Amino acid sequence: MERVVITGMGAITPVGNDVDSFWASLKAGKCGIGPLTKFDPSDYKVKLAAEVKDFDVEQYVDKREARRMDQNCHFALAAAQQAVEQAGLTEGNFDPYRTGVIFGAGVGGLHVVEIESAKLNEKGPGRVSPVCIPEMIVNMAAAHISMRFGFKGENFCPVSACASSNHAIGEAMRAIRHGYQDIVVCGGTENGIIPIAVAGFQNMKALHTGDDPAAASIPFDARRSGFVMGEGAGCLVLESLSHAQARGAAILAEVAGYGASGDAYHITSPDPSGEAASRAILGAITDAGLTPADVDYVNAHGTSTPLNEKYETIALKKALGDHAYKVKVSSTKSMTGHLLGGAAAIEAIACVKAIEEGVVPPTIGYKEADPECDLDITPNKAVEMPIRVAISNSLGFGGHNATVLIKKV
Repeated sequence: MERVVITGMGAITPVGNDVDSFWASLKAGKCGIGPLTKFDPSDYKVKLAAEVKDFDVEQYVDKREARRMDQNCHFALAAAQQAVEQAGLTEGNFDPYRTGVIFGAGVGGLHVVEIESAKLNEKGPGRVSPVCIPEMIVNMAAAHISMRFGFKGENFCPVSACASSNHAIGEAMRAIRHGYQDIVVCGGTENGIIPIAVAGFQNMKALHTGDDPAAASIPFDARRSGFVMGEGAGCLVLESLSHAQARGAAILAEVAGYGASGDAYHITSPDPSGEAASRAILGAITDAGLTPADVDYVNAHGTSTPLNEKYETIALKKALGDHAYKVKVSSTKSMTGHLLGGAAAIEAIACVKAIEEGVVPPTIGYKEADPECDLDITPNKAVEMPIRVAISNSLGFGGHNATVLIKKV
């Protein structure tokens, strides 16, 4: 089987619009949460969001073309362009039919649905945009990436809520490992800070409703009360080791393991036993030919909801045994908020950078310990240490669990 390596990365996030600025913000413990500005929240209990700032779509997409896309596609194309450029993929150094795109999202163009539904109700069917459907469907980020760069291999979009982009990374790894593709551009995107999404999450009591950014996304803290909506995209170029070496590509890290499972329990709550989530974690470790004792860092799903961290802690203990108390854990959602379908992609990038630089990013905003979350969650300040193996967890509504394992080459 082929070994699978990472040769390019790109990121559009609430704390930076490229990998370097994103990573610098994480190391510094910079909070990307602030007042919600994308629409008027006067009638909403939710007042905060983790918005992408100073993003100029015209750096990546022609103005006319951009008008025919939802913003989730803008974010995805920008992250993909960064990743493809870093990987050095140019015409002639890859086979288009062996270069795929597997790019996830949670809700895709839901904003388009919201806008066009209003037109339908207020002005009639004749006023609905003729490009409504290709703007709204969830697979269009993957489609636009393939069209932009001429990638003609496997092309699809995993849709599994907050686990979407870890499923994308894992399935991309498998496609390369088993010889179906040489290269897969993968990751995830989301444009979720929109009225209907915020209202829906708010009314199910999933979102934090305070007005202090420093106390909003506080994973593992006893005060946590709900997640903060984020937005953006992350993209990774995965490639077989032999193909990367043959074209002289710089290798950033190796995607060595992938585990996935389903809770079969509840539409929103994780399984209190943590059993299925632990199977995904242990599955990724076993897939990589490693043991729990080999894991140095866990980028936790860590959404800042009362149930998530409680049950994720249980899952980590089941999967790692006594080593759970020795491994470094953190939730970078304390800084970025929750990017839903794009979350796992930027968190995989954080794992790569942690390995490259030997730095564990912190869980910021931590003040009050929760006895049910008693692992080392790297509170408030980054920690320097050698990191050879990192795992990234994702737990999606509906019980979708996905873990990827990234290791130093």
